[in-house]
Amino acid sequence: MQKEVYRNTVEFAVRGRYALFSDILTRAGGEKSSYPLPTYEALKGILHSIYWKPTIIWVVDSARIMNPIRTARKGIRPIRYGGGNDLAYYTYLEDVYYQVRAHFEWNMNRPELEKDRNENKHHNIAKRMIERGGRRDIFLGTRECQGYVEPCKFGESAGAYDNCGSIPYGLMYHGITYADEAVKDEDKDMLTVRLWNPVLENGVIDFIRPEECTLKRHIRKMPIKPFGELYDNFTGLDEFVGGDIGELD
Repeated sequence: MQKEVYRNTVEFAVRGRYALFSDILTRAGGEKSSYPLPTYEALKGILHSIYWKPTIIWVVDSARIMNPIRTARKGIRPIRYGGGNDLAYYTYLEDVYYQVRAHFEWNMNRPELEKDRNENKHHNIAKRMIERGGRRDIFLGTRECQGYVEPCKFGESAGAYDNCGSIPYGLMYHGITYADEAVKDEDKDMLTVRLWNPVLENGVIDFIRPEECTLKRHIRKMPIKPFGELYDNFTGLDEFVGGDIGELD
């Protein structure tokens, strides 16, 4: 079933020589191994590097796997907690290329930013930032995996898994729900980790929304950081000029 395309949707391609979407089960021993697919949280992090404001919440709708899934193993010398260096092997994804579709929604947990809810402004800025490669550096899962973004039309060009049918990938990390983005009452004022069972359908991952994840765990209580002119940490409508006042449906 094809997902709904929202009027404030953005579409972009992201590429990189390497990616590391860490499987949390492999991190305890210090030797990281990547999931075969990008996680929701990693793609949301790319969107934050492209354009982020506390007024909006990015929702990743779909990702398309364009290149064959390949891995590369590297010897790494990470810093030990007690000092000095250790030796570990990290398993990266190699030569990655994804097409991503996402949209944004208002962060209703931030009523103090209601005056900044200008849909056209945020949408136009986000599209311009994609054209410029993002406002901050793009990373594919981790700092050493540099990525590059550019505009694209989701579904264009041939992908490596376009005719592969359904491929389930078992239990995977979905992302983290921070207190200021919680939708359900049970997740309010909490830091929550989410898990899910992704399926690659003819090369496309259709992500479920964060609040639809039933496999989750509350890690700890978490207060919401306030934003606004009162706190001298947000300029809102005065930051950018342009865009018409609009509301999300």
